[in-house]
Amino acid sequence: MELLYGRHAVLETLRAGRRKVHRVYVAAGARGTGNIAEIVGAAEQRHCPVAQAGRELLAQAGPVNHQGVIAEVGPYPYILLDDVLPGAGAVVAESGPFYLALDHLQDVQNLGTLLRTAEAMAVSAVLLPDRRAAEITPAVVNASAGAVEHLRIALVGNLVQALEQLKLAGVWVAGLDAASDARRLGEADLTGPLVLVVGAEGPGLSRLVREHCDWLVAIPMYGKVESLNAAVAGSTVLIAARQARSAASRQ
Repeated sequence: MELLYGRHAVLETLRAGRRKVHRVYVAAGARGTGNIAEIVGAAEQRHCPVAQAGRELLAQAGPVNHQGVIAEVGPYPYILLDDVLPGAGAVVAESGPFYLALDHLQDVQNLGTLLRTAEAMAVSAVLLPDRRAAEITPAVVNASAGAVEHLRIALVGNLVQALEQLKLAGVWVAGLDAASDARRLGEADLTGPLVLVVGAEGPGLSRLVREHCDWLVAIPMYGKVESLNAAVAGSTVLIAARQARSAASRQ
């Protein structure tokens, strides 16, 4: 059992209805105020008990900003890669499936921010390595403002092999990388069946993952800094890809 914390994280978990919420605790005296009322209402719709809690109980979530709300929940509902491959019965937009793959991203805040953007841009699914990478923890749920509860996320044992499976299913692989041979964002084709691969903080894409990309995409830099962090860079390309795909589907 996990302890989720934060108003948005708990509310979106209740709204998504994908994992078991055993009990919600709210700070004493806050039951009917602001979005606490939304949380209580969502919990009641799911027949989930809500209890008032003092500081000591809320502090069980750890040294975090729980905003007066925690929830006892079951494990995050990961899916299988086979469940989101094209032709596996998943609903696919006219522009084709659109995936996000993360090459051993480890910073919790970056992961949460990037997954929040992924949900907002309606990615079909997210691929995460099951080793040497951040997984979906309460901290990630909080950092994403609960957005991860609406995403389909597959843990994969070997990211390169997972990318090969997608390629065999007709999906193009684009890696975010500042290499000299990368296509500039705005010139790269981000429509059609696509998986965008974002590398780890610092090292970026691993050598094998880079070699399995069909092409690389770079964000032009016009200021004095040479790079963006993984969350900002990945979010920028996800937004650009969604805009390109929406425009293509209207033609």
